[in-house]
Amino acid sequence: MSAVPAGRDAADRDARRVPVRRLTVLYDAGCSLCGFLRDWLGRQPQLVPLEFVPAGSAQAAARFPGLDHRATLDEITVVGDLGQVYRGAAAWIVTLWALREHRPLSHRLSTPAGARLARGAVLAAAKWRDGQGRTAGWGGAVHHRGDGWSYDPRQGWRYDPPTCADGTCPTG
Repeated sequence: MSAVPAGRDAADRDARRVPVRRLTVLYDAGCSLCGFLRDWLGRQPQLVPLEFVPAGSAQAAARFPGLDHRATLDEITVVGDLGQVYRGAAAWIVTLWALREHRPLSHRLSTPAGARLARGAVLAAAKWRDGQGRTAGWGGAVHHRGDGWSYDPRQGWRYDPPTCADGTCPTG
């Protein structure tokens, strides 16, 4: 998901002109949310075909021997037909990009502001999965990230940018 060069409009970004012709979505077959999303994605009209392979499976290991397959169970991973690997928020964005009705949303999420929203959605999904007993669990407390985002289950998401006063002055 890269920026479109100056002077090119949205018509230049259609599926006929892109190098990705097929995407493989590695999903956690043991996660009910992941299974629901796999089914939902499979029902959507696709500009780029999506194939679904259980993460951590023998099939995934045979097809993608260079991937860290344990990590694919922790974070959504999408592989393009030419070996492109997308993880986390970028994986969700490229998956939405493959869908006819959601491509405009994927372009909005590929902006800096949209990417923060996509990262927050991926983090929320990961925390929900944790609460379902797949890992040690979240416990429902406020979760703070190093980039200024925090999630409180009672109040939702909040962004407090780092400041120089707390010794974490952003440098660039």
